[in-house]
Amino acid sequence: MVLTVRKDQTVPTSGTYEIDAAASTVRFRTRTVFGLFPVRGSFGISRGRITVADAVEESSVDVTVRADSFDSGLGRRDRHVTSADYLDAAEHPEIGFRSRRVTESPTETAVLQGELTVRGVTRPVAVSIGSVALNGRRLSVEGTATIDRYAFGVTTAKGMTGRRLKIRLSVEAVAAG
Repeated sequence: MVLTVRKDQTVPTSGTYEIDAAASTVRFRTRTVFGLFPVRGSFGISRGRITVADAVEESSVDVTVRADSFDSGLGRRDRHVTSADYLDAAEHPEIGFRSRRVTESPTETAVLQGELTVRGVTRPVAVSIGSVALNGRRLSVEGTATIDRYAFGVTTAKGMTGRRLKIRLSVEAVAAG
């Protein structure tokens, strides 16, 4: 997963920040039925940590999302997506993201390099960060990513279900200690 921070933004104070799961959101959008209808929803974060290093490029993020928290507002769809056909939440209850470094993109934004694990399959992913703000001990980060579900072996209903999910992250974290 890649995380992007614009160069013109102030880098937060180095240290560890615990993600406030209740105040953070992972929203998605995709299309269904041959791309005709939009589907929107969210996932719940169970826990996470952001570590801002003195050398920003060494900063990292570790976050866990509950696979069974998929919520599109349609119970029948949500149960199907969390079933073995898609996320298999019973066998793989967690979706994890771990990053280990930040790089700069050609558009002069910072990019957090990491890996996403879905259904036991781990692949690199990119997250572009649109904003970072520090207010006292509270860190707010917003970002986006595009996830190709086929890369994780989630290939059920080709054509009927969107291949790519556009993810929008709004993360709130509090300085540890």
